[in-house]
Amino acid sequence: MVGQKAELSRSDGSTHTQSLPLIHPRAAAKRPEPHIRNQGKMTQKPTHQGPPRGLAIAALIVAGESVFLLPFVLARVFRPTLLDVFGVTNLELGAAYAVYGVVAMAAYLFGGPLADRYPARTMLTVALTSTAVGGLVMVAIPSPSTLAILYGYWGITTIALFWAPLIRATREWGLNFSQGRAFGLLEGGRGALSAVLASIMVVLFAALLPEDSETASLAQRTESLRWIVLLLSAMTCGAALLIWLALPERKTPAQGTASISDVARVFAMPSVWLQAAVILCAYVGFKAIDDFSLYANQVIGLNQVEAARAGVASLWIRPFAAIGAGYLAERVGAPLMIVGCFVLLAAGSSVLASGAIGAGMVWTFVLTIIFTSIGIFALRGLYFAIMQDGKIPMEHTGSAVGLVSVIGYAPDIFMGPLMGYLLDQWPGTAGHNYVFSVVTLFAMLGLIASYIFARRAQLQTGL
Repeated sequence: MVGQKAELSRSDGSTHTQSLPLIHPRAAAKRPEPHIRNQGKMTQKPTHQGPPRGLAIAALIVAGESVFLLPFVLARVFRPTLLDVFGVTNLELGAAYAVYGVVAMAAYLFGGPLADRYPARTMLTVALTSTAVGGLVMVAIPSPSTLAILYGYWGITTIALFWAPLIRATREWGLNFSQGRAFGLLEGGRGALSAVLASIMVVLFAALLPEDSETASLAQRTESLRWIVLLLSAMTCGAALLIWLALPERKTPAQGTASISDVARVFAMPSVWLQAAVILCAYVGFKAIDDFSLYANQVIGLNQVEAARAGVASLWIRPFAAIGAGYLAERVGAPLMIVGCFVLLAAGSSVLASGAIGAGMVWTFVLTIIFTSIGIFALRGLYFAIMQDGKIPMEHTGSAVGLVSVIGYAPDIFMGPLMGYLLDQWPGTAGHNYVFSVVTLFAMLGLIASYIFARRAQLQTGL
């Protein structure tokens, strides 16, 4: 075959020709694009062997949801029942959440560098197992003070040992695809699992009660809730076993402890702080989902089982919203998708805050929480996918996750007590309206932060 010739310019203005090797079309098709080759060098993509990649992301999905079943999903679905059985007020339950949040703030920073140094497989397995042990304490129906201590313990097991390794493992998995798809699958898969489990829990809970749930005694509801807690503990242990068997070991050499200059370089990136603001505002909306079942009970007038079903309905939106947003982000970009999601969240929460929905307006309430949930869960599927748009190096993923999580998940500290105070101080419709007024305010702030991030991302890519 005859080689190709290229005319090259010299510095003195003259030209000369140089023969170039002819690349066979099939070889050229197999040759990776320059930006992909460069991305591989920059991120030092790890090589994996062992279980199939599909099984690995499935294990991450199961683990990512199972670890939060006991601390959050239980109260989200059965909040009215949990308050009665544990004999606590909204404020006392919110105080337990606040303890979790305070511990988590330190755990995020501590866990970030650990995720860059130790294998995710080991850290996730230990985290899930130790979280399940906490369920044995909850079965005993602890006092409010012991409940607060338990939530502090869960702040260590679910955050310091779990969160950053989960995000890093997902980001590494998505290197062969897109970050939007990887995190959309993670959040959407978690949502599908959560919705299935919540539906099973509601059916099981109802089956353990008398046919007329309104006539169930406190002892009967307590016993039923205990069985639910035991089930969730067993599932969390099962997730630990799945991670150990399905997640491959990281084959790249373990990175040493990040230097202060490396951490400072990450902390100095404006995109990191904007991403933290996006997560903060989106997470306020997510925390307000805990009020859906209580809203249905106290404002719409549904009984406790029906209210739990209404709360579960919002969870079924999660897989479709997150996965759909992830795939759509491949076309329009994750930053722009996030802007649109905040618009949807602001609109839905403002309706819930307006007082326009009252007793008996079941379908109006359901439709409103559906649209609000679409915005919330789409945001959750995207707000870690924009790390690549923010030019955050792969080798510093853990440190970056630590920082954005400290800020972004601050609602774990203040939203529980704030919601408890508003709901106890203004019982009934007024308290719920105030809760969603707070959500609307943060949705507007998130809209501003996400727009600035999107504009910066466009400028950096020259669009």
